[in-house]
Amino acid sequence: MGDRWHVEVDRGVCIGSGMCLSHAPGGFRLDSARQSHPSEPDTDANEQILAAAEGCPVEAILITLPDTGEPVFPPEE
Repeated sequence: MGDRWHVEVDRGVCIGSGMCLSHAPGGFRLDSARQSHPSEPDTDANEQILAAAEGCPVEAILITLPDTGEPVFPPEE
């Protein structure tokens, strides 16, 4: 992919399902309240992080390009 991504989790939306950990074990962690956090907010683009965002049951994971803020996921409609 070659890009860098900025990864955020909207903790007001996150339900703590842990699906992100299943898709990208090193990419996310759950805190004591079972809220997800990206392990590295600015990271190289990779399929596991994208799969975690796509697999999140409430679309709480937001991925953007750090330089432009252009959304990677969820895509603009």
